[in-house]
Amino acid sequence: MTAPPGPGPNLVPRLVLASASPRRLELLTQIGLRPDTVAAADIDETPLKDETPAKLARRLALRKMARVRTEQPGCFVLGADTVVAVGRRILPKPDDEGEARRCLELLSGRRHHVLTAVAAAPPGISNDQVRQRLVDSVVTFKRLSPGEIAWYLESGEWHGKAGGYAIQGKAGRFVRFLRGSYSNVVGLPLFETANLLEGLGYPVGGYLAQDIDPGS
Repeated sequence: MTAPPGPGPNLVPRLVLASASPRRLELLTQIGLRPDTVAAADIDETPLKDETPAKLARRLALRKMARVRTEQPGCFVLGADTVVAVGRRILPKPDDEGEARRCLELLSGRRHHVLTAVAAAPPGISNDQVRQRLVDSVVTFKRLSPGEIAWYLESGEWHGKAGGYAIQGKAGRFVRFLRGSYSNVVGLPLFETANLLEGLGYPVGGYLAQDIDPGS
């Protein structure tokens, strides 16, 4: 694949989102970050033996970013992965209703962690400038009745979602407590992502923080 041309004078560098998640794209757009390209990285997301939830999220975010970076060396590349865990137990991204039901029954009335790792790199192929952040939010669900679980399963909203739910949708009614970043639970911690890109030299919002006149 031919790399896209680098930015010319006064042009914002190209940004590639190494994720097919529409939620991540929506979140980035929310803060004025509009990727030039969305390129899903086709990787095996199976946890390794004895891999912790945090290590899994970090490894997959880095692999997604690295896979797309080889094809887009002239761009900033951003990759991310979200893992939902109860203790050390990693919950799947359900493909069928039975799996989603097991997730909801496990989460019912319990506290769980939502961990998102974000990995980013500037244009080029050097690994010295690769940066990563891991954000951990704590969520507690109310105790779910069989009727509530059936209602949520019928919505189909759980399909392909880490832990079998989407906090920004109907599952929001189940959340009794949340500590940490809400956008992290949706799929991308916005504060940390913006700071990560800015630290690598990407002009978040079209400018770098040091370009702002403190007297303005």
